[in-house]
Amino acid sequence: MDVTANSSDVLVQPTRARLFAILVDLKRPADTDELAKLLEMHPNGIRNHLERMCEAGLVTRESRRHGRGRPRDVWAIDPEAAPGGDPPTAYSELSGWLVEAVERGVANPEEIEELGRSIGLGLANRQDNELDPEPRFWNALAAMGFQPTRSRNHDKTATYCLNNCPYRETARTRQTLICGLHRGITAGLIEAIDPESVMTGFLVRDPDRAGCEITVRGPLAESAQ
Repeated sequence: MDVTANSSDVLVQPTRARLFAILVDLKRPADTDELAKLLEMHPNGIRNHLERMCEAGLVTRESRRHGRGRPRDVWAIDPEAAPGGDPPTAYSELSGWLVEAVERGVANPEEIEELGRSIGLGLANRQDNELDPEPRFWNALAAMGFQPTRSRNHDKTATYCLNNCPYRETARTRQTLICGLHRGITAGLIEAIDPESVMTGFLVRDPDRAGCEITVRGPLAESAQ
């Protein structure tokens, strides 16, 4: 994950930078207590940092009730987050996936997409199982830095527009490889999160301009806002 900071960026503070990195790596929302344990700090201090990050548009806060206890704050990467002026990226994770492809001897598009599918199945397991499928899928896309927006279509499908390409540096020269991998990852995410939904479209755009579109049909589309 790449985080660019400047003098006005709240992520220049080390604890906030670590919190942002942890949420990106988790690829799911996390509550204050969990984040405090991961950083070995008191929840009150962590909450203060998260509130500052929320004000800056880096994370979102949702209040959830579990049982009869008090609601707890759950934090996630804001889909519009732009630390230091640049969206979060998943470049370091992509590098690991490409190394895996090389080690497996994966070369043709079908094998690349199948590798992506297996990665997507694993990424789905990082999502909060207490959430409904559509928010889990949305969170996965947002956590990877795609800055998704969604829209319902007249044919009962939904389209997710990816307003940032976190893999653009590599995709400029290896777009067939990278987009094939991403298509497989998306298929794996959908299969694991909601087996009754299917991906019906995967429109590739220029990585520097972004705007790739994922179209789905089924319960995911019906739940999209």
